[in-house]
Amino acid sequence: MDNYDDIKHLTRPQYDDLHPMSMSDRAAQFSPFAALVGYGDAVAETARLTDSKAELTEDEMSLLNANLNRLLDSLDEQPQVSVTYFVPDEKKSGGRYVEKVGVVRIYDSYANELVFTDGVRIAVADMAKLDFMEK
Repeated sequence: MDNYDDIKHLTRPQYDDLHPMSMSDRAAQFSPFAALVGYGDAVAETARLTDSKAELTEDEMSLLNANLNRLLDSLDEQPQVSVTYFVPDEKKSGGRYVEKVGVVRIYDSYANELVFTDGVRIAVADMAKLDFMEK
């Protein structure tokens, strides 16, 4: 009698004051309960890797300064450049390196930033590499 033969033939009880529950509502009753809301997001954020800002060697610094001076001397010619720079992470220590290719409109000496024609501003202090692109 372990196979429920005595109740298999019975129909589900119906009540006048209760409407039958939809299948999605029935399924929701048995869905997992998230006791710690946001815990998964916090674990994912902790696991996300960031880079640390590298210190430039003397040779890298000299090359960067030489290319920056060359760029400042040729701003009127609007050369296309590639700049690799460090972007700090907004949520944790570290950040990532990003490459920007474009034409520099001006050098903002007050803020010590390159301003590209599309409005992007890059601080010279965050720059790791500056190369001229072939036209």
